[in-house]
Amino acid sequence: MARLWAGFVPFAVLAAIHVVALALGADQIATPTKLLLMPLLAAGVVWCLQRNSWRMPASRLLLAAIALSWLGDGAGVLFPWAPTVPVMLLWFGVAHLCYIRLFWHHLRVRPLPVWTLVFAVWWGVLLAVLWPHLGGLLVPVALYGLILGGTAAAASRCHPLIVVGGLFFLASDSVLAFRLFVPDAMPDWTSPLVMLTYALGQGLMAAGSVIAIRARVTVTT
Repeated sequence: MARLWAGFVPFAVLAAIHVVALALGADQIATPTKLLLMPLLAAGVVWCLQRNSWRMPASRLLLAAIALSWLGDGAGVLFPWAPTVPVMLLWFGVAHLCYIRLFWHHLRVRPLPVWTLVFAVWWGVLLAVLWPHLGGLLVPVALYGLILGGTAAAASRCHPLIVVGGLFFLASDSVLAFRLFVPDAMPDWTSPLVMLTYALGQGLMAAGSVIAIRARVTVTT
């Protein structure tokens, strides 16, 4: 089992390096390490999944969500001709749709908890606060917020690691929203905080999904 989960170690180590680089303002390290995070996470998922589970729809959705997240991470670098924030919202939005499908349809283990109503409150409060600062991005941000909250809600039906991962992802994008649209109100330390919670969110959702997928393979074989 230890050998199995060793597949996630490179991702965890690189995430730590990236967060520290951000905290120290070492952009020459932070930029390339950010673009390597999702490929290493995908490699960890492939390493941990049994060979006969790679072609399962759940496995494909998980890897698709990670790949689309990588495009979101690299929006400014990979698509320099396009406005960064809309492109980032687009790719992450599609990634979240994959996560929602994965969690809601393939990996659910319980009904939707009542406490997930808090995500509707979160969405309303976030929009109300950011509204004056969004300009022409009001509709895209509102739609992305709905999808992001949908991922956290769908994650609540799954393995505990996925639940916690969904909450970390929600926290990461919430802080990022204020950094993007109300930058003067956000201290410098919130930059590494965004990536710390993002890496935790993606890593925990991936690990929880691997556990759930492997359990389903064991049951069906």
